[in-house]
Amino acid sequence: MLTRKQFELLKFINERLKEAGVPPSFDEMKDALDLRSKSGIHRLITALEERGFIRRLPNRARAIEVIKLPDLGGNSGGGRRGFTPSVIEGNLGKVRPPSPQHADDDSDRSVVAVPVMGRIAAGTPIEALQTRSHTISVPPDMLGSGEHYALEVRGDSMMDAGILDGDMALIQRNESAETGDIVVALIDEEEATLKRFRRRGASIALEPANSAYEVRILPPNRVRIQGKLIGLYRKY
Repeated sequence: MLTRKQFELLKFINERLKEAGVPPSFDEMKDALDLRSKSGIHRLITALEERGFIRRLPNRARAIEVIKLPDLGGNSGGGRRGFTPSVIEGNLGKVRPPSPQHADDDSDRSVVAVPVMGRIAAGTPIEALQTRSHTISVPPDMLGSGEHYALEVRGDSMMDAGILDGDMALIQRNESAETGDIVVALIDEEEATLKRFRRRGASIALEPANSAYEVRILPPNRVRIQGKLIGLYRKY
């Protein structure tokens, strides 16, 4: 996978090769990517070469050959601090089993007030609220057992899984996950993100559902699961 800048540079070089038959100069690359110095271009070129996307031809000025292109490119996931979801107080957000005398009573099937605990990044990490801001009413059949909370999704890195910017992600509190689960993952105790969880040998992969973002491979001691996605609440 490529970072956003790597993909932008690769795309620019490829387009220029198609148009003019020669790659752009380093100054043109710098201007196209809005970088302040050519040293950043050198690092990006080296990264693209190491990943096998381009080849620099020796003893020739401005000699760059594009070997391959990614399907849709890449994007970086660096950014600002995240958060730890607060513990849900009392029975708020908790589903209770129906009592025997009301098991068949439709009037007992009331909505559950699920607290909205802040925002979660489905893309570049963002600041998130750390206290309950309000609640949303959710039918109990959308929830499982245990405690639940909701997070407002910000970003598009999970859009191919049907999770859109502005959705409310319904999360079941859980400290473990199975491969394939979409989870709230806390990275290094400071950055929270919504990604698909997979185990890769001794490492953990946090996968986006948008090929414009890169998979993050991390050791288990850097990742703490805060909950699993069980549904979406969409206002529109």
